[in-house]
Amino acid sequence: MLGSITPLGQRGRTAGWGTAVGFYVAGSVAGGSLVGAAAGAVGALVIRTPGPTGLWIAAAAALLAAAVDAAYGGRRLPGPARQVNEEWLVRYRAWVYGGGFGFQLGTGIATVVTTAGVYAMLLVAAASGSWATGAAIGAVFGLARSVPLLAARRVGSSDELLRMDESLRRLQPVAVRSAVAGQAALGAAAIALAVGLR
Repeated sequence: MLGSITPLGQRGRTAGWGTAVGFYVAGSVAGGSLVGAAAGAVGALVIRTPGPTGLWIAAAAALLAAAVDAAYGGRRLPGPARQVNEEWLVRYRAWVYGGGFGFQLGTGIATVVTTAGVYAMLLVAAASGSWATGAAIGAVFGLARSVPLLAARRVGSSDELLRMDESLRRLQPVAVRSAVAGQAALGAAAIALAVGLR
């Protein structure tokens, strides 16, 4: 999908790249907010006083996600087998497929799951015990999910598209290690906060 919404591809569809990307980012944030709010609302029913309990759950979720991602290394995890429908690119306007693709990918659970961070985000949002906090967590998650699309901003030819694809394949192990390190750091921070609240 990243290779589909590029300045090169948008020129071929006589559609603006900025329009598609703007709606993609907005859709991704909205999708993340929605699932985060839903998880937070469920958490509010289950966890009456989040405090340290929520932090311990968040720590466990982040550390477990780090361990799973370290073991799986970016391969597909249990979850949906579908991707976004690329026929939308020729069927709809840029704002429709930009927003639609962004929303689906921003939820993290509507398409193929390649990181346990998706499930960790849902657990952390639930552990917050608040739909509003869950929505904020999901919004940040959705925004982070939209950032890779910006890597395509300079793709104006098929050679540049191939170079971008090659670069992203080379960087995948670095991205996996970074995700593992980030999740482990978040888990450690949650533990430190939980201990501090004792």
